[in-house]
Amino acid sequence: MKRALCPGTFDPVTSGHLDIIVRAASIFDEVVVGVALSPDKGGGPLFSAEERVGFITEAVSHLPNVIVRPFDTLLVDFAQKMEARVIIKGLRAVTDFEHEFQMAQLNYRLDENIETMFIMSIPEFAYLSSSAVKEIARHGGSVRGLVPDAVCEALAARLKQSR
Repeated sequence: MKRALCPGTFDPVTSGHLDIIVRAASIFDEVVVGVALSPDKGGGPLFSAEERVGFITEAVSHLPNVIVRPFDTLLVDFAQKMEARVIIKGLRAVTDFEHEFQMAQLNYRLDENIETMFIMSIPEFAYLSSSAVKEIARHGGSVRGLVPDAVCEALAARLKQSR
């Protein structure tokens, strides 16, 4: 069985993330979506790991070959645990490539049996990031269509609480 790992913080999951997951699911027998529990991004996540896992699980419920799991280890260690030999990374722009290329090289250094595969974002989502979604929502803009409906509602409620 060909199993791939699609890791990320997904804070929150976006339509761009979901597009990459759906496309990976059409290529591999099984895709594990790995939700990083303690990201190195400043300030910590807006949504808890449980919330993020829940949002993604709901959004991919129509894909029988996709499972969602949290992780709090080195990515290659999690890939080994999940028996995934391929790490899937979505790329929006050249700046993404530079960072992801370095990470792929480091992961290869840690385990040369695990490959990294890049899937290019479709033009519709090339600008989309979780940070942009949060910024739009913080300033009262609509994020409908940029995130699943459940995330849209939870984001509005969470930001209303923090005001």
